[in-house]
Amino acid sequence: MKQMTGAPAAIETIDLRKVYGNKPAVDGLNLTVASGSFFGFLGPNGAGKTTTIRMLTGLAPPTSGTIRLLGLPIPERETEAKRQIGLVPDESLLFDHLTGPEFLEFSGRIYGLDRAVARERTRELIVLFELDGAKRKLIADYSKGMRKRLSMAAALIHRPKLFLLDEPFEGVDAVGARLMKDLLQEQVRRGATIFLTSHVLEVVERLCDRVVIIHEGRIVMDAEMAYLREARESLEDTFVRAVGVDRSAEPLGWLSS
Repeated sequence: MKQMTGAPAAIETIDLRKVYGNKPAVDGLNLTVASGSFFGFLGPNGAGKTTTIRMLTGLAPPTSGTIRLLGLPIPERETEAKRQIGLVPDESLLFDHLTGPEFLEFSGRIYGLDRAVARERTRELIVLFELDGAKRKLIADYSKGMRKRLSMAAALIHRPKLFLLDEPFEGVDAVGARLMKDLLQEQVRRGATIFLTSHVLEVVERLCDRVVIIHEGRIVMDAEMAYLREARESLEDTFVRAVGVDRSAEPLGWLSS
């Protein structure tokens, strides 16, 4: 998808690095994500995807490099940027001793919504995500799928311009995942930007306009999905080739006998 006319890039990183000890988790990431796009950020386990999202959200300070979100420099204007971002993290960052409605209303208020608006949107989101049967249940007692749905609802409540989604469909049943996909596509149609990590490549292939694959903290592939479709190559084949996995290895004899 082309950059929206007159809009700054939703995400821009220049030579972004994060080093733990002597090992770079992210090593010189140069990335530009167009506003209004559905962007897939892929890689094997340990490639640096979650570390990148943690740097984008301010949870992990970069070792070096530059970040701009929605045209705003980070960390200089981090608070202003965060008001326009919806986050679904890989790990649960929910308050276990609140109910789902309490957490959503609190999230809305944190983002500056009027109390009445936050309460009304909470009510609508709880019904939409089919959590109304657990309105009195503490989040500590939620299943993993329920926690992901609640995280998505919290990411939506303030109608952000940019969504950072780290494995948002993990543990979510087929009905819930379909609802979340439809909602995200609708957000892109209204001009929002989706930055998605997922190990479910079929989902990425169906939803995303463009994909970047990183391996050992570096970009190894950057392609428009339209190009891959024209080449009649599946995203799985592209991914395996990009990260250098040898699929010709001999299987274990005791498994094939």
